[in-house]
Amino acid sequence: MTLSGCADEPITLEQPPVSAEDLAVCNAFIDDVPRRLAGEERRKVNPANSLGAAWGDPAIIVRCGVDVPAEFDELAHCEVANDVGWFVPEDVIADQEADVTFTAVGYRPIVSIEMPHDYRPEGGAAVIAELAQPVKDNLELVDDCE
Repeated sequence: MTLSGCADEPITLEQPPVSAEDLAVCNAFIDDVPRRLAGEERRKVNPANSLGAAWGDPAIIVRCGVDVPAEFDELAHCEVANDVGWFVPEDVIADQEADVTFTAVGYRPIVSIEMPHDYRPEGGAAVIAELAQPVKDNLELVDDCE
């Protein structure tokens, strides 16, 4: 769960349990994400060594080391941007008023993006496109999600 206040306040992120190997990969990924995302400035997170990053207010949050979403199965559709597939639950695809979570289920460790509905519809495409290169550069592709 994310706690947020004003844009000057750090975003508190829960730490997922990860292996030492995934911790190293996630740290490299977080170090590689852009300073600006979808036109929003990066924000401080708490703890400072979180396996995540945040931008804007309300915050767009990226987490590394998350689990496969419960709604995902082998028949699920993924949104693809710059050759990276992101799973989006069916019920939020058409509902532009819903917050959305994109999950790169085909990579290990798994990365998710929590995006408030305020950034929809254009923001989602920008966010997954801008994060595609850090995903490809740092995470292991195990199964294409298309």
